[in-house]
Amino acid sequence: MDLTTLTLVFCLHDFVVNGNPSPLLADVVVDRFEIPAVCPREVQTEDFIRYHYNGSFSADGTTFDSSHARGTPAVSQVGLGRLLLGINRGLLGMCVNEHRRITIPPHLAYGSIGSDGVVPPDAVLVFDILLLDIWNEEDKVQVRTLSKPAGCRRRTVPSDFVRYHYNGTLLSGEAFDSSYLRNTTYDTYLGQGDLIKGMEEGLLHMCLRERRIIIIPPFLAYGESGHGTRIPAQATLVYEVLLVDVFNPKDDLIVQVKEAPEGCTRRTVIGDYIRYHYNGTFQDGTAFDSSYQRNNTYNTYIGMGYVIQGMDKALVGLCVGEKRRITVPPHLAYGEVGVEGLVPSSAVLVFDIQVIDFHNPKDPVSIKVTHKPEDCKVTSEVDDLIQYRYNCSFMDGSLLYSSDYDTPSYATLGANKVILGLEEGLFGMCLGERREVVVPPHWGHGEDGAGDVPKSAVLFFELELVELTKGVPEGYMFVWLGDGPDPLFPVMDINGDGEVPLEEFSAFIMQQVEEGKGRLRPGADANGIIEEMFNNQDENKDGKIIEGELKVKVDEKPEQVIRDEL
Repeated sequence: MDLTTLTLVFCLHDFVVNGNPSPLLADVVVDRFEIPAVCPREVQTEDFIRYHYNGSFSADGTTFDSSHARGTPAVSQVGLGRLLLGINRGLLGMCVNEHRRITIPPHLAYGSIGSDGVVPPDAVLVFDILLLDIWNEEDKVQVRTLSKPAGCRRRTVPSDFVRYHYNGTLLSGEAFDSSYLRNTTYDTYLGQGDLIKGMEEGLLHMCLRERRIIIIPPFLAYGESGHGTRIPAQATLVYEVLLVDVFNPKDDLIVQVKEAPEGCTRRTVIGDYIRYHYNGTFQDGTAFDSSYQRNNTYNTYIGMGYVIQGMDKALVGLCVGEKRRITVPPHLAYGEVGVEGLVPSSAVLVFDIQVIDFHNPKDPVSIKVTHKPEDCKVTSEVDDLIQYRYNCSFMDGSLLYSSDYDTPSYATLGANKVILGLEEGLFGMCLGERREVVVPPHWGHGEDGAGDVPKSAVLFFELELVELTKGVPEGYMFVWLGDGPDPLFPVMDINGDGEVPLEEFSAFIMQQVEEGKGRLRPGADANGIIEEMFNNQDENKDGKIIEGELKVKVDEKPEQVIRDEL
């Protein structure tokens, strides 16, 4: 038997029949059990309530009615004649989750008439009541902020798309739903009627990463229908909400310069190839990817569609060493599809990037002279043996290699013993000259890298030419500096005996070098070179050269000087 259905009988009895009051009880007796520690709201007249009850007779404890037995809480309004007068009095001041035992004398219950054969005349009734919910027609959505970030640059408005986590409970604290248990946010547009009215209102003007309690009265929630098996009819809903993400379909890329190097002479353009490090997070700070953790830069061409559209736009106009924070709305990132297991649907992405280097496939080697001696008559060229000091670093300043100060490096220019870009930077240097040389990867170690040099890395060299020895062309061991003696053999045959042994040949060659008339291949053992030259001329291998054995190499172009061992 529902308490509401007994109201008319009680009213007729109380105001028309005027039954006699119980001799034992003059008023309602209320025993309070399980009183909650915090009671934000007490039942008042005209409030609506949802409650469970057991009704029994005081005389023998027999139960005559129970909402528990029906499995459905009762819903009614207090103080407008819809409940027994004794129930009305006993409910006033009650808190949600409070348990009360209300003992009602007959004159405040069904009096001397009783009710439909269920409640006998002059019965004292006992109701054990557990209050589950309170609301009023004047109620509004209640919003209480639990936490909010210090800087709130944006608040939600209608037409925004939001992603949020929530725990949903009834006013009694009974949980009915949680996005955390599903390990996925609830994603929706605001202001398009996709949510219950109270949630639409409760999510407005919210900051990213703000945590709120939103209390929604039944008529702004699921009302008389309830929802599924977990939300009963006329239930006040309590949501604890954490706003994870927000964007608007009209949003554009947001770029914040965090660190800009001084003296930036070149910025990235479409078509450049860039190497950069990044940390990728969602707007709530949750990390989803990082090149630092892989210890490998992300390398790509700019403006050619190899990265998401927002990143392609953000990579234009950057300097080497610059740090930026890039906020990319989903329609410029992975959209509604996301990336399985990595980026959820409709997620705003935040990238903190640092530019390591960039270049264009058409870039030449860049050479900047930082010091040049005033007396510069001889410069380095192909076949010269040079000694140089260097520092090799990446464009962000990280040192990669360095020559020892006391033992500089040697190289023969044109011998393909160093990378092409470095060799290019060493050409045309004076003794004591210093240079800064930028070597793009197609002049360096290319797309494969080498050793500690990553793929497609731009290298920066600081060079100083320490020693310069003029060289000889490839394939030669000795060249004349000018016209050689003609005829040659009589000059070589120092003692005039018609034959030139190794000792005499060696003395002749060394004399030409000392007098500046000839040059041996630098960087090699002089005695070894001279011996090899002698053996090339000594055709019969008898240990001496005669005039008939002597031969010279002549360049194909007759106007050029004679060059060879002789």
